[in-house]
Amino acid sequence: MQERFYGDPKSLLVGTLDVVLDSSARVAPYRILHQTQDSQVYWAVACGSSRKEITRHWEWLENNLLQTLSIFDNEEDITTFVKGKIHGIIAEENKNEQPQSEEDPGKFKEAELKMRKQFGMPEVEKLVNYYSCSYWKGRVPRQGWLYLTVNHLCFYSFLLGKEVTLVIQWVDVTQLEKNATLLFPECIKVSTRDSELYFSMFLNINETFKLMEQLANIAMRQLLDNESFLQDKSLPKPRRPLKNISALKRDLDARAKNECYRATFRLPKDECLDGHTDCTLWTPFNKMHIPGQMFVSNNYICFASRAEEACHLIIPLREVTIVEKADSSSVLPSPLSISTKSKMTFFFANLKDRDFLVQRISDFLQRTPSKKPCGIDREWKWNAADPSSEEVPELPSSSPLAVSPTSALSHRPVSFCAGQVPTASQGLLKLFRRNSEELSGPKGAKEKMKEESWNIHFFEYGRGMCMYRTAKTRELVQKGIPENLRGELWLLFSGAWNEMVTHPGYYADLVEKSMGRYNLATEEIERDLHRSMPEHPAFQNELGIAALRRVLTAYAFRNPTIGYCQAMNIVTSVLLLYCNEEEAFWLLVALCERMLPDYYNTRVVGALVDQGIFEELTREYLPQLSEKMQELGVISTISLSWFLTLFLSVMPFESAVVIADCFFYEGIKFILQVSLAILDANMEKLLQCCDEGEAMTILGRYLDNVVNRQSVSPPIPHLHALLTSGDDPPLEIDIFELIKTSYEKFGNLKADDIEQMRFKQRLKVIQSLEDTAKKSVVRAVSGDIGFSMEELEELYVVFKAKYLMSCYWGNNRAAAARRDQSLPYLEQYRIDMEQFTELFISLTPWACGAHTPVLAARLFRLLDENRDSLINFKEFVTGMSGMYHGDLTEKLKVLYKLHLPPALNPEETESALEATSYFTEDVTTEEEKGTSPQDYRYYLRMWAKEKENKKETIKDLPKMSQEQFIELCKTLYNMFSEDPVEQELYHAIATVASLLLRIGEVGKKFSNRPTRKSEDCKANNTQDPVSEEESPTSEQSQNSAVEQQPQAEHEDKASTDAQPEKTQQENQTLGDGSGEGQSSPLQLLSDDETKDDMSMSSYSMVSTGSLQCEDIADDTVLVGCEGSSAAARYGSTIDTDWSISFEQILASMLTETALVNYFEKKVNILQKIKDQKKVERQFSSSSDYELSSVSG
Repeated sequence: MQERFYGDPKSLLVGTLDVVLDSSARVAPYRILHQTQDSQVYWAVACGSSRKEITRHWEWLENNLLQTLSIFDNEEDITTFVKGKIHGIIAEENKNEQPQSEEDPGKFKEAELKMRKQFGMPEVEKLVNYYSCSYWKGRVPRQGWLYLTVNHLCFYSFLLGKEVTLVIQWVDVTQLEKNATLLFPECIKVSTRDSELYFSMFLNINETFKLMEQLANIAMRQLLDNESFLQDKSLPKPRRPLKNISALKRDLDARAKNECYRATFRLPKDECLDGHTDCTLWTPFNKMHIPGQMFVSNNYICFASRAEEACHLIIPLREVTIVEKADSSSVLPSPLSISTKSKMTFFFANLKDRDFLVQRISDFLQRTPSKKPCGIDREWKWNAADPSSEEVPELPSSSPLAVSPTSALSHRPVSFCAGQVPTASQGLLKLFRRNSEELSGPKGAKEKMKEESWNIHFFEYGRGMCMYRTAKTRELVQKGIPENLRGELWLLFSGAWNEMVTHPGYYADLVEKSMGRYNLATEEIERDLHRSMPEHPAFQNELGIAALRRVLTAYAFRNPTIGYCQAMNIVTSVLLLYCNEEEAFWLLVALCERMLPDYYNTRVVGALVDQGIFEELTREYLPQLSEKMQELGVISTISLSWFLTLFLSVMPFESAVVIADCFFYEGIKFILQVSLAILDANMEKLLQCCDEGEAMTILGRYLDNVVNRQSVSPPIPHLHALLTSGDDPPLEIDIFELIKTSYEKFGNLKADDIEQMRFKQRLKVIQSLEDTAKKSVVRAVSGDIGFSMEELEELYVVFKAKYLMSCYWGNNRAAAARRDQSLPYLEQYRIDMEQFTELFISLTPWACGAHTPVLAARLFRLLDENRDSLINFKEFVTGMSGMYHGDLTEKLKVLYKLHLPPALNPEETESALEATSYFTEDVTTEEEKGTSPQDYRYYLRMWAKEKENKKETIKDLPKMSQEQFIELCKTLYNMFSEDPVEQELYHAIATVASLLLRIGEVGKKFSNRPTRKSEDCKANNTQDPVSEEESPTSEQSQNSAVEQQPQAEHEDKASTDAQPEKTQQENQTLGDGSGEGQSSPLQLLSDDETKDDMSMSSYSMVSTGSLQCEDIADDTVLVGCEGSSAAARYGSTIDTDWSISFEQILASMLTETALVNYFEKKVNILQKIKDQKKVERQFSSSSDYELSSVSG
């Protein structure tokens, strides 16, 4: 037998398919064979038509396979491994060679079905792709298949008689690395909290790793933010039924390209890339054809040169007037010219498919709105004119802009609503300029020179959104943007201008909706308004404060997920100095949602991610200092304040705005490189520090003395100047020198590399936050719960996993929506009854067979105190602890409560009359609460009750009716099924139940109350829902019953042993006459000797003289059969006056050693959790997730 081998990582085609299929085909001139010493058979591993080709295959084998073979002990194992590996590579190559048509039934569908069956995945779990690779278990590689699904990483191998199955949720992955080790040159390392897994020998390791990163990133978004996760979930969804191998993967790849495209050109979040093609762009400023790529999306045409900084160009389709094909020539093949409203024309050439491209652009142009909103068509004219110009277009009084924030053109103060302080539609700095001397002095001359430089740049490179962005642009930004142009250029470089002009009136509407509305965010905003640059005159009066209030409140209403976060006020106040309100708002949107993603949320995840990147870069560029900084713990302290406020809170204002200039042009890359430059400048001093405080003082003093000698603004007192102390005058650092140094030493940082590092750090940060959340929750509940810390942590993991599973496997998406990140950690994850039932069935020590879900539903209702049909982790472990911890009394108390309202549903009780009498309590209370003027007493009693530490005694428990008692007996019978001492327990509970039925009868005789009086007493008790004290009459009755107990107990013991034979005969007769067709376990198993004993015990329970014959039969069915409706048919058979107290049940139980031992035996919940994790994946389809297609 011969095998073809595609060994080259670039999927070179080696030989032909005929060589594999046809043994008579011409043999390739070069082959690599595998043969062992004792075997006469050789295996053709690879073949090639040239020496060069076969050498490449040999090199791949040396790097990826030969080193591994030394691990195996015998030659047979080596041959098996090599054959398995080659077969896997051939299969994957064939998979990749399949036609990419949707009609292809292919092996992909087969692989997906195999994956579902192998790993027990439901049908909603979609396979993205699968790869042949080796998993390293110890020192032995296991060749198999790696399946990457939307939510899981799965691996299966069956080799050398050994099976390996792995299933890892993406949300559990803490680290993904592609690295090389001694054993194998290239491998992927997947880390979770518990283990490290290594996969190697991929045909295309880069493609696999990239896809794994994407899927892990989606999972992290799920933990971070439900809203963005739900958006993510909707993306990888094929338009047609999934038949093609690459349908999901293609969508993921498209999304990755979209994200990269939007980040490169700072485009709005909803912009989708349609396609890209190689081309050249004619640049008139240097008269060259620059090679690069053209990108076309639904609203933009963009160009990026191959050389990183040669040229970037963004052409909004709203600006395009003409798109025409020019004549081709040998010098300029396939040219295309695009003209804009600003009289600029762009020439592209060397377009491969020009006609198709022009058609696509035409299609998008037709969809682009042609009508421009008022004030937008003269885009940058106001900036070109004299800043002091006050010309504005006349607006009719009915225009919406007359009562809304003005557009970029209008400079007239406008009121938002009556009584509001007006704000100007220009930067506050222009209104509060005080120092006119500076403008006429040398600094003013320098400022004029800067403005002139920019004007020359605009003339050569264009102005506005369609400006050519080159290395020259960056040089000008590094020298500082003139104050008159700062707002304009911030809007341009950040991409905020695009969003503003495409959403006219949006900010005005938000302001109108949000004004006068109050919530937690607005309270925090009000508190911080006067702390925002209080030293600046613009924010020492109501004009600036009102503008800041409106912008922050509008954003809080636009994005409730973020709402308001500290540091946003500082950044926004600076934006308002250079921009009008609407521009400041859209700049804030660009910052929070694109340039600094996830920075301004409750957990500042984005800032922590970039802090991790900063630490990594410090290790790489400043290794000497890195160790010291880690030791002192300084980086985590400094980086948050530096990054969150873009140095605005730690550096003099005039200097910090220059940092902001570079940031809006370069992005986070610049903040990181200037941070490294600051550490580098202070390295010697920092290395000599003894503690964190000393290091912070050194850095604080340094930053206080970073000055901008070119600033024409008056110096503003800096609050951090208090750190400057000592006799020596501080050394001043010029901000432009600091920026220059940062580019010289650390300018080689790449935006792509930073995005890659962000992914890696995001995994680490979010998992770290989840661990912190887990510890916080466990600490919060540990005081009141009997579980150990370890048990609580394991329970939390299981609880969270169940919640997350509902997010992506549930039939609806309400699960994700109910996670509120603003709540404390304890309440963020909440599960519903269905999920609780699944957990209860796998974890409860009280397994009741088919009755277990009923018990789970009752416990859920008991725990769900606020009646929102959801329970949080504390409520969950409280319920679990009641079953696992405490003595017999505590456990019985839980069981007792499960058979009283609200745990017991009215539908679960067979007597409607009895149910009504128990649920009148709630109705009466509601009526009283609605009509009684003394409502406050109710709340006072509630408050007083809460202050009493909620220690419930057994006397506080209400009495149990006969019907509820029968339900309790049914639960106990089911609970003892399959117990090692099953028969002993059945006899014990029969004895106890029989005794308690007689006690109830005796108690009823002693409480000779008229029916009316009894009902009155009940009504009086229900009026006070808090105080559960019983009336004197009922107490007397209870005491009488307790006094009778010893006598009854004695009688019972004397008579029980004499009854069995007679009772069994009686009950056979009674059972025959009680509801034929009832699927009672007692009737179905009556032939079984063991079950006969059980039946005997159960019937003896009700064979007391106090009940009529037909009552016995009906009650018997109730005890033996769940869901029987016998009592409903004979409603009069239930004795409504009969009742029993918890003390009586407890006292009776204590007389039976078997029952005491059962309830006091210890159960290891950790073992149950371990078993649950094993079983969960295999039977994940047991409830909702039927794998009909797989089982078929």
